[in-house]
Amino acid sequence: MKLRLMISALCVASIGMAGCASKVTQPDEYSGFLSNYSQLKKATSPSGAEVMRWVDPTLDLSRYTAVYIEPTQFYPTPQASAKIPQSTLSGINSYFNQALKRELAKSLPLANGPGPGVIVVRAAITAVSSKTEGLKPYEFIPVALVAAAVSTGAGIRDQETTLGTEAQFLDGANGKVLAQVVRKGTGKPLSNDSQVMKADDVKEVIDGWASDLHQSYVKLKKH
Repeated sequence: MKLRLMISALCVASIGMAGCASKVTQPDEYSGFLSNYSQLKKATSPSGAEVMRWVDPTLDLSRYTAVYIEPTQFYPTPQASAKIPQSTLSGINSYFNQALKRELAKSLPLANGPGPGVIVVRAAITAVSSKTEGLKPYEFIPVALVAAAVSTGAGIRDQETTLGTEAQFLDGANGKVLAQVVRKGTGKPLSNDSQVMKADDVKEVIDGWASDLHQSYVKLKKH
């Protein structure tokens, strides 16, 4: 998939690019983390971002009194590099876990494990494959933290940080899938192709994801 198309899919971020045609993750970008992608449909998150989502039409949130957040993970396991070192990867994963707990605790009390009346949140930062048109191709980048090349003045290219996630919400008693979501976001741009990416560059994206999950719960609870 050419990078210009991938960038279009990443327009869900708060600093999304103008002129986007496709704003959601495409099927060829799915990582395999979720058990079933066939029911996903385009939806709009509480913050206005376009996502791919499915919610069990029989879901009754009144049955649940707590939420358990499994430790977040990368899927598949990424390979650290000079541009995206292990310290950055660890920092992103740690912050993702913290943000989910912070925001979802506003929805329900946090549980120490799955069980009856508990919603289990299983979330991952996921992989994507891409190819840069006119630039060095990136083949099957192990995690969607690619530095997307964007043309700027005088032939200089800024580097745009990107992030993708997939998440499942399960019944803690029987493992039944209650909901699923797939989305992407764009973080702070890097000044050049040699700048090392830091966890801080995508914290705003993660904060938005976590906040949307809480707001989605509030919205569903009202129905």
